[in-house]
This record gives sequence, structure tokens and C-alpha cells, in this order.
Amino acid sequence: MTISVLICIAHGSEEIETVTSADLLVRAGINVTLASVTEDSSLQVTASRGMKIVADTPLIKVADEPFDAIVLPGGLAGAETFRDSPLVVEKVRRMHLDGKIVAAICAAPAIVLEYHQLFPLGNMTGYPAMKDKISANKWVDRRVYFDERVNLLTSQGPATSFDFALKLIELLVGREIAGNVASQLVLPNGINDYLED
Repeated sequence: MTISVLICIAHGSEEIETVTSADLLVRAGINVTLASVTEDSSLQVTASRGMKIVADTPLIKVADEPFDAIVLPGGLAGAETFRDSPLVVEKVRRMHLDGKIVAAICAAPAIVLEYHQLFPLGNMTGYPAMKDKISANKWVDRRVYFDERVNLLTSQGPATSFDFALKLIELLVGREIAGNVASQLVLPNGINDYLED
């Protein structure tokens, strides 16, 4: 069975977080669907630094399809669009209830997950400047944090995108495949420990 991941994107989504996540997941043999969250269901979005990213489909066309994980990139404007989209919020809620992995990075944990209290018991990290928007008893100051109790993966920002994507790969298809992907990337020492075992 092919493992599949849904990555939501919107105008203002952070480029590095979106593309790094998608790229590494594809390297791991995971089927990635980029779904646009736009008012007019257009596929092209203008990301946070002005780059154009073209989605595979509007979210509304795949919202009822099964996925093994959902990824919400950061970028403040993009995260606010996710927050204000009943379709995104409901998809995250349904995936959480189905025991699937919800993965959010940068602004998305605070602006989407915490705002809607989608994980009342889940600990999380996020963009450090948004720490005050996450309950103090939930905040974890780590580059990447996985709360296995609720299948919630969160991370802090663009430079942690590699850690975030590799952890998601490990969770979905195993540590060996994550290590194989990591070995292709010429990562700085300390970014991961997949090759140190």
C-alpha cells in the first residue's frame, strides 16, 4: 500500500517549509498531494516571499480522500488562511480522530491548531516568536517535537524543515528510509542522527 501525505498550501505559505517537506517525502517514495486552499480553487499560489507554487488540486476535491498524514506549512498569511478555512480545520479534525499524523510547522501550530483547540492534550512547538499563542503547559522548546499520544508532529521554522520532514518520513515509512534520504542531503552535523547508529 502506498503511503500518502496531503500538504495544504495557500497564498502566503512559507516556501522552504512547503517545498522541503514535499521534496523529502517524494525522495522517500511517499505519494504527496499539494492541495491549494484558495477562495477561487485556483491551483497557483503566491508564497510568502513571492514565489509561485502550483498545487496538484484544490483541497475541496480531495478533502474526503484518505491520507496517512496532513502537513500545514507556516507563513503567517498562509496559516491564517488555514485557520479561517472550515475545510482545512475539519480535515485536520477528521485525520486526528482517525489516528493519522497531523504535522504543522512554524506559524501553523499556534495559528491553526491551538487557535481551534484541535489538540487540547497535545504538546507542541512552533515559531518561537509565537510561543505566547500556545498554552504554556503545551509548549515544548524543540526544533521538532512528536507527541506520540496524539500523533502530532510540530516544528519551529524554515531551517527546521529538514528535521521536520525526516521525522515525518521516519514515522510513516521507518528510520532506515529516513536515513537513506538524509544521506542524500549533505546535511550539517547535528541536523539528524540517522547515520550515527
